[in-house]
Amino acid sequence: MNPEEDTEWNDILRKHGILPQQIKITQNDIYDSAVAKAQEEESERLEGLDLDELAELEDEEDDQVLAHYRQQRLAEIKAQADKERFGELTYISEPDYKREVTEASKDSWIVVHLFRDSIPECKLMNRFLGELAQQYRATKFVKIISVECIHNYPDANLPTLLVYGNGDMRGQLVRLDKFGGMRTKRKDVEDYLRGLGAVDPALKRALPGEGAEDDSEDDGDSNGGRMYFDLSKGI
Repeated sequence: MNPEEDTEWNDILRKHGILPQQIKITQNDIYDSAVAKAQEEESERLEGLDLDELAELEDEEDDQVLAHYRQQRLAEIKAQADKERFGELTYISEPDYKREVTEASKDSWIVVHLFRDSIPECKLMNRFLGELAQQYRATKFVKIISVECIHNYPDANLPTLLVYGNGDMRGQLVRLDKFGGMRTKRKDVEDYLRGLGAVDPALKRALPGEGAEDDSEDDGDSNGGRMYFDLSKGI
């Protein structure tokens, strides 16, 4: 006896639970499966298109489907624009610190540069941060004269970076010794910030007239050898 055969005896046995019920695949089942697969493939194809590419398909695709994906694209663009609302290194003074840094860091990453114009390394850091601010517009970059931020802060500790996120300080970089002083490159500072999570590589923009830089991971521990001080006092 073949339990798979469609016989009267097997039907009786199935009725009494002796044999399992047959699973019959109809032509409608095959059709529905093919339609579902085609819709999934079409959805994946349309999700990879930008607004201009969607516009080119208006004569070929269903208007309702295209409208859905167009609205999805617009929502994604708006969400990114809401994140990338900065774009420059901004000077702040002591009265601005609580609002521009402490409170603002609850909503976004903040990179603070304590500087003095008379120190060459500070000028170098300001140039790097100005460029990184253009590339990572979801991160807020500010600079403040060191003694306005922390009274009597020694010039020997400059430049100093304070990195804030989620309403708290997440990292401190004191001097550029670990990067070679005046031999420091922009990528050294970028990798340090990436190691903290302060900048998002997925949102990186190329500088005007410059191609995107190598986004490879840092060779070593980007936080290694960092000097820490309790800088919260006096801020």
